[in-house]
Amino acid sequence: MEVKLASSRGFCVGVEGAIARAEAAIKEHGAGQVVSLGPVIHNEQVVRQLEEAGLDQSGDVETIDASKAVLIRSHGEPPETLKRARDRGLTIVDATCVLVKRAQDVVGQLHDEGYHVVMIGDPNHPEVRGVIGYAPKVTVIDQDTDLDEVLPSRGRLGILAQTTHSPEHVADMIAKILKHPYREAKIVNTLCLEVTRRQEAAIELAREVDVMFVLGGLHSANTRELARLCREAGCETHHLETWAQFEPVMVEGRQVAGVTAGASTPESVISTFARELEAL
Repeated sequence: MEVKLASSRGFCVGVEGAIARAEAAIKEHGAGQVVSLGPVIHNEQVVRQLEEAGLDQSGDVETIDASKAVLIRSHGEPPETLKRARDRGLTIVDATCVLVKRAQDVVGQLHDEGYHVVMIGDPNHPEVRGVIGYAPKVTVIDQDTDLDEVLPSRGRLGILAQTTHSPEHVADMIAKILKHPYREAKIVNTLCLEVTRRQEAAIELAREVDVMFVLGGLHSANTRELARLCREAGCETHHLETWAQFEPVMVEGRQVAGVTAGASTPESVISTFARELEAL
């Protein structure tokens, strides 16, 4: 079978940095002495590798032994979490993505400037939960139905977005916000350029092939978004974590397959999948 790989795919700089910080912390403090507040990234294979190296990824600030270091994962944490960690005397290893840090700064800045802060994003995503903690009041919206119910009328809005959202979705939500009679809207672009490039490459590839495979954690927001965009481009799309989930029926009657991957997916997973697919 012919297999085409997306020109932009897999690990982004933020993910690479988070993994490197986690590995360095284990080396410095020792196996079993570093506790992460949840999975460092949304990829089961990488999570298992880090656990095998000695990282505990199921920590809670209130229960971590004071002799251990606490790792802030790539999605970041609200300031009150960091304060509780410092109050307990924990050593903090911060692996927050630099773009998430910027979004945290933007939220605080918009609030200080007197805007009602609006974040376009998934309210249940750890990045969003961490970012909105940097201002006393942030309204999170992600669907059309959120607009009338949660936004103040005739106010001054300061708008930003979850870093992994697609530019199309964010632009659509902003356009709908601006149809309301707000006095002012300040928009700060907090989207990750690397994620955007992966989305553009995936859409381009989806238009050239018979079937698309998007590789990455099933809980990864940016990977799910890739799969959604490929389907919207009109291509049959399968979101899988690894080759183990592949079924021959997925390529029945197909000649050319496209492969892309989320920002938390290792290149080894991508290359193995492509090699096995080509061998069919």
